[in-house]
Amino acid sequence: MSHLAPWMQRLGMLHPIIQAPMAGTSTPELAAAVCQGGGLGSLGLGALSVEAAQAEIERTRALTQVPFNVNLFCHHNGQHDSAREAAWLQYLAPEFAKFGAQPPQRLHNIYASAVGNGPLQNMVLQQRPAVVSFHFGLPEPHFIDTLRRAGCLTLACATSLEEALDIERAGIDVVVAQGMEAGGHRGVFDPAHDQCMGTLGLVQLLVRHTRLPVVAAGGIMDGAGIAAALQLGACGVQMGTAFVLCPESNASAAYRTALQSPSSLRTALTSAISGRPARGLVSRLHQLGQAYGQPLPDYPMVYDAAKALHQVASAQGCHDYAPFWAGQGAALGRALPAAQLVKTLGQELHEAQAPASR
Repeated sequence: MSHLAPWMQRLGMLHPIIQAPMAGTSTPELAAAVCQGGGLGSLGLGALSVEAAQAEIERTRALTQVPFNVNLFCHHNGQHDSAREAAWLQYLAPEFAKFGAQPPQRLHNIYASAVGNGPLQNMVLQQRPAVVSFHFGLPEPHFIDTLRRAGCLTLACATSLEEALDIERAGIDVVVAQGMEAGGHRGVFDPAHDQCMGTLGLVQLLVRHTRLPVVAAGGIMDGAGIAAALQLGACGVQMGTAFVLCPESNASAAYRTALQSPSSLRTALTSAISGRPARGLVSRLHQLGQAYGQPLPDYPMVYDAAKALHQVASAQGCHDYAPFWAGQGAALGRALPAAQLVKTLGQELHEAQAPASR
C-alpha cells in the first residue's frame, strides 16, 4: 500500500482516493460509503440552498463518524443580459416545440456562489466539516482564515499553474489539479483564460512549482491510473466518473444506461448546458452550442434553460438534452457499491505498485 500523505493520515483515510463532489450526483449515502471504504467522501453543495446543504451535511453525519468533504462553488455571480438571454431562448424555442412546450419567459441565477454569501459561510462554520473544498475560484480570505482557525482542512481546484499559485498564496492546504479529461465542470477561475491542460502535465507542473500537496483529477478510473498519478508526484487522486455507477449515487436510470453503452466512449466539453465549460457525454445541447454563433448568457442562467428543456423532454422519455457529466475514462466505469469500489481501487493500486514478478 502506498504511503499516505500526513493530511490523509490525519483524516483517517486508508487509500489516497477522494470521491469528487459532483453536485446533483453525489449523495450523503455515497459520501458515507466512500468514507467507510477508506477514501474521502464528498458532498457537492453548489446547487443547493443553505437549508438543503445543511440537511445534506447532517444526513451524512448520521451515516458515518468518519471525516468527509463539503464542496462550495466560488464563481463570480452571473450578470443578467436580457438581449443575450432572449436570443438564446429564441434559439432553443424549436427544441421546446418538439415536445409541445414553450421556453421559459426569462432565465434565473439558480446557483448562488459561496463568495460573499454570509448565510452559507456561517452555516458551514457552524457545521465545521473536517474538509471544505472550493471550485471555480476562491472565497474571501477571511472565510479561509476562519475555516483554518476552526480546524477545517481546505482544498481548491486548479486548472493551471497560475490558479495553483493563487491557491497557495490564499493559504489553502491542498490543491486539486484538474485536467481537461475530467467529467463535469472545469474548475477554471475564468473560462476566457482556460489553458485546457491535461492531468499528467498539470500534475507535474504543480508538483514542481508549488509547495502544496497535489491531488490529481481527470480521467483516472482504476488502480493503475492512481499509481501513474502518484508516480508523477501527486499525493492522491480525485475521481468522479468512477463513482457515478455506484448504487449510492443520485444518477438516473437513463444516466446509468448511457454510461454503460457505446455513448460512454464519446465525451466533449461544452458551455451550452450551463454557461461554463463542462465535459459530458455528447448530447443534442453540445450540437446546439457548436452551431450557435453568438455569445451565450452567463453561468448559471444557461443552466436554467437547459434544465427546463431536459425536464420537458425527459417527461416524454427523451434524454437527448440530459447533462450526463462524464470524463474521458467513462467507458472504464464499474457498477460496484462505493465502499467496495474504494477497496477494489486500493487493491489495484497495491498490485500496480508491487515490483513486477520476474
